[in-house]
Amino acid sequence: METKVENRLRGLFALQIVDLRLDELEAQKGDLPQQVVELEDKYQSLRQQLDDLASLIKASLMERDKLDVDIIALVQNVEKYKNQQFQVKNNRQYDALTREIEMAQANMEKSQRTLEELEGKVKVANEDVKKFRVESDVIARELEEKRAELGRVAKLNEDEELEYTHERQKTVVRLAKADLEMYERIRKAKGGRAVVDVRRGACGGCFHRIPPQRLLELRKSSQIYKCEHCGRILVSDEIAQTSTGAA
Repeated sequence: METKVENRLRGLFALQIVDLRLDELEAQKGDLPQQVVELEDKYQSLRQQLDDLASLIKASLMERDKLDVDIIALVQNVEKYKNQQFQVKNNRQYDALTREIEMAQANMEKSQRTLEELEGKVKVANEDVKKFRVESDVIARELEEKRAELGRVAKLNEDEELEYTHERQKTVVRLAKADLEMYERIRKAKGGRAVVDVRRGACGGCFHRIPPQRLLELRKSSQIYKCEHCGRILVSDEIAQTSTGAA
């Protein structure tokens, strides 16, 4: 008659078997998933840079247009002040108009320099836009190809992957939360293998010898034991042999 602990061990071992099958199917995809993620990141980065450049160009052009209007107004003011100089009746008024003219001309020069800087900024930004658009198109085509390739590989194992995924869901719901958390923690730390069977008196994960007394205790399945060397959960060979598949 199975004990409660033995049922827990069988559940954990069954989950490990399913996860190993899923890992095998994932491995058949090679590095395609990672390539797709990296290409997606590159594409999004380029699109963001293009958006930023578009905003920069728009803001620069708006500022340029405003400066054009300001320069036209300053030119008109200079002409107005010069005409007024012919109409003044004393030196004080003439000198005041001269100062206005000099100030307007100084503002015109400053605005013109800013205008030239903006033109240069827009020119460089437009060149970057052309470059990034070419890069974006290249990445987009490569991304489409890699997605299609990944889709073809995934399609080959789709039914089998769905079957194991469904089996995993059924297995997980039968496990205690604490057992599942322990399993996931060890699995993450140990390259996907959290539960191993005892093989010829040794841990099936690290092959470290298990003391004879511990082997006897393991066969009773009255307690959950971990390998003293690698920390993986150990199950007896009896549980492994009577379970579907082998870890």
